[in-house]
Amino acid sequence: MKSIGIFGGSFNPIHNGHIQLAKHILRLSTLDEIWFMVSPQNPLKPQSSLLDDHLRLEMAQVALQDEPRLIAKDDEFRLSKPSYTWHTLQCLSNEHPDTSFTLIIGADNWHVFNQWAHYQEILQKYEIIIYPRQHTAIDTASLPSNVHLVATPLYNISSTEVRQRIKQGKSVDLLIPSAIVPLATRYYPHP
Repeated sequence: MKSIGIFGGSFNPIHNGHIQLAKHILRLSTLDEIWFMVSPQNPLKPQSSLLDDHLRLEMAQVALQDEPRLIAKDDEFRLSKPSYTWHTLQCLSNEHPDTSFTLIIGADNWHVFNQWAHYQEILQKYEIIIYPRQHTAIDTASLPSNVHLVATPLYNISSTEVRQRIKQGKSVDLLIPSAIVPLATRYYPHP
């Protein structure tokens, strides 16, 4: 049975921290691949600064083109909005019955996991990998048996920072893959 990690997010835009984190999780886990699930609308985030779905997907695909075990996916584009992880996981499980799916979330999301739609069903049916986030402690003794904290480095990069630097006309060469620098500087407003 194939084992796939689901790493959901706006990826507005995808950055080096996302990619390095996923590669590190692959090394620490038994996952075969990680699917970057580009989300059209996160129910817990404002929509205002979100670039068009297909442009964010395009940047993710280009950024991951040389990473055969990291794949940008658009499965949530055909699901109803907002994007609820439970619906995504159910859809993927139905379409890929020979695959086990593991949800990958940050420690900050674990702290609000009880606010997610159908969070109890997710906990009952799926493995969850939590990666550390700055200023967010996790009590590993309190984690359910199917929830695992992995010891990844903290990647101090944010999509917000990337967008701000582009808007200010500053370089983003060290923050995002070089292959998407031309796309990002074209798609996000700048002087």
